[in-house]
Amino acid sequence: MKAPSDTTKYLIYAEIIADGVVERPDVVGAIFGQTEGLLGDDLDLRELQKTGRIGRIEVKIESKGGKSFGEIKVPSSLDKIETAILAAALETIERVGPCSAKIRVKKIEDVRASKRRKVVERAKDILRDLFEEPEIESEKIADLVRQAVRAEEIIEYGEEGLPAGPAIDESDAIIVVEGRADVLNLLRHGIKNVIAVEGTNIPKTIIELSKKKTVTAFLDGDRGGDLILKELLQVADIDYVAKAPEGKGVEDLTQKEIVKSLRNKVPVEQVHILKGKDLKEREEIEEKEEKEEKDIKDVKELLKKHKKEVEGKLIARLIDRNMEVIKEIPVRDLVKLLKTNNVRCEGIIFDGVITQRVIDLAAKRDVSYLVGVRLGSVVKVPTSLKIITFEEL
Repeated sequence: MKAPSDTTKYLIYAEIIADGVVERPDVVGAIFGQTEGLLGDDLDLRELQKTGRIGRIEVKIESKGGKSFGEIKVPSSLDKIETAILAAALETIERVGPCSAKIRVKKIEDVRASKRRKVVERAKDILRDLFEEPEIESEKIADLVRQAVRAEEIIEYGEEGLPAGPAIDESDAIIVVEGRADVLNLLRHGIKNVIAVEGTNIPKTIIELSKKKTVTAFLDGDRGGDLILKELLQVADIDYVAKAPEGKGVEDLTQKEIVKSLRNKVPVEQVHILKGKDLKEREEIEEKEEKEEKDIKDVKELLKKHKKEVEGKLIARLIDRNMEVIKEIPVRDLVKLLKTNNVRCEGIIFDGVITQRVIDLAAKRDVSYLVGVRLGSVVKVPTSLKIITFEEL
């Protein structure tokens, strides 16, 4: 009999490894059979299930290479101490069917705490999305209507159909921005002589306009803005450059920020002088990043072989610079080994979860990369340590 879901307090998660091919009924039978009489009548599994104090035992198991691996879930409505005793009893099982086996409890989840977290998250969503908007103040109505009308004034300009304001043709000076959202924001604030490049590949329409009109490039205060400016300076006749505040996009600026940024525009001649060194440094950074990406790609290819050999076996390997195995140990001994001062390796690949504790210890030992099944609850990763999950290989 399955325990009602609303009375389940805890969920025991355990993993099983068997030296042979076994199936779900074999595992369930071993759990009931080998714990019978072990804990007395009060904690007998069959009686607990009949009275609904533990739920249906879930087993997922698969066989590979003559061995079986799987996960066991046991829902419990017992108290914390009794649940812990029950979990410990699972680890006493040594055989499943004709095969020797080992069961290890990974965690015990407090179902009620999980539900509370879901309630909190859902409450946040409801508070943010489902409450009615406050009434619009009467003095803001005119501003809202005015902004809506200006937003509707956006047009498609030139053979590329670029987003633009309606005053492009009639104005002697134009403002070039990055995208459609930037055009909309400037229109909302009454600036109509604006047009977007829509990407780093500068359209022919922009190049032709720059020959006839005074052009101000008004770009985001980030790396993307620097890259578009670099190309504009190469192919178009730009007269002035204005930048949004550092880290901000033109589409997010207030009217005051827009006016200030345009007022602080600088002649393109000054930009050339200031940008020459900066652009060279940026190119060097990009080359370094590309090299690092290529190096880590090569490392991942070499790590695939090790991943296949440790996956599902609960072992850890310490690797040198040549991807050769220095040492192979059980995963449960990894933390203990990392605490010693004589650990020297380039990388670690192990059949387990990458936790903050393992990351901190690996970083202290100057390990360059750490490879595990998945990333656990990690707060920070040192820049000197590269984290890779099995899924990425």
